Order: sequence, then C-alpha cells, then structure tokens
Amino acid sequence: MNTYLILHGFQNHRPPGHWQHWLAGELRERGHEVRYPQLPEADAPRLAEWLDALEEHGKPPAGGEGREGGDGGEFVVLAHSLSVLLWLRAGARRPAADRVLLVAPPSPGVTASIPEIAAFADGLDLTERGLRARLVYGDGDPYCPEGADTHYGVPLGLDMDHVPGGGHLNPEHGGYGPWPSVLAWCENPATRVTGGH
Repeated sequence: MNTYLILHGFQNHRPPGHWQHWLAGELRERGHEVRYPQLPEADAPRLAEWLDALEEHGKPPAGGEGREGGDGGEFVVLAHSLSVLLWLRAGARRPAADRVLLVAPPSPGVTASIPEIAAFADGLDLTERGLRARLVYGDGDPYCPEGADTHYGVPLGLDMDHVPGGGHLNPEHGGYGPWPSVLAWCENPATRVTGGH
C-alpha cells in the first residue's frame, strides 16, 4: 500500500466538498495510508510554520526508511494551490517522494499581491531543474490568469496535464469535488489527469 500526503491551499479548512477531502476518503477505503493535515493558520499562513508542518508530515512511512522501506509502497504527494508554492519553496526540506502532483498553483504575481501569503512568492526559484513532478492546471484560473504552464510548467520542465475549463480546480472554480482521474493517477502513474468530475 502507498502513503499519500495531501496538502491544501490558502483559506482551505479541508471542506467535505473539495476533491482533496473526497480523495482522502477514497484512498483510505482502498487501504492506503493517507496524511491530510490541517496546515497551521490557513487564513493567515506563515511560510516557516507550513515548512515545519511539511517536514513533520513528510516523514517516511512507519517501518520504512524512505522510498525503499516499509511494504514497498510509494510515498506520493498531492499539493493544491498555495501548497504548490510551499513545495517549491521547501528546497532541501522537501520530503523524498516517489511521485508528486502539483495542482493549480497561483501565479507569483497574484501570490505577492495578497498580503497574507506574499511571503510564499518571495524568493521563489523557478529555475530549478530535475524537479520530478507533474503539473495539473486549468485554463481560466483567476489565481493564475497567464496559465500555470507559463509560470511553472515550462520554466521548471515539468510533465503537464491541462484541464480545459478547469479554473482553479476546486469546487468554487470548476466544480471539483469528486475527481476520478486524480484517483486513477494515484493508483496508476501512467494515467493522464483530465476533467470529468
């Protein structure tokens, strides 16, 4: 069985209608270990506290030493919105993961324009190469109007899945509660993430 770390975004209190909440339940039903923490002060996050939480919840699965430990399952990270910037800012504090899905990051400019989260954009390195992750983004995302492919996918050389009309890929912008293709990707990394919620 795999271990999944699901990281939410700004002002997200893990509502039942969000695809991440739905996904956590589906993965647990299949017998996987799921870590879906409430990150500190979601309405006024501090980068340092979120980095500490990432380190804490990103520890290797019990009984294992990193990727090769435990029952041989993968350690998989799924980050949405602001937590994508958290992942990118973590650098050496980034947990070792077998697979990473980065979903709908806000643009650096939009992030910098919101005082509560501006620190997450400050010092963001978008020249890092070899970052093993897949970016999933929708067009019409009000938090990344130029497109996440432009800001993140191309500069970082990421594998990318584009979801037409997906907006911010959450319940408010695009209607994403249940999201079967993300669940399918969790079980099979060859799956391309599409719409179809």
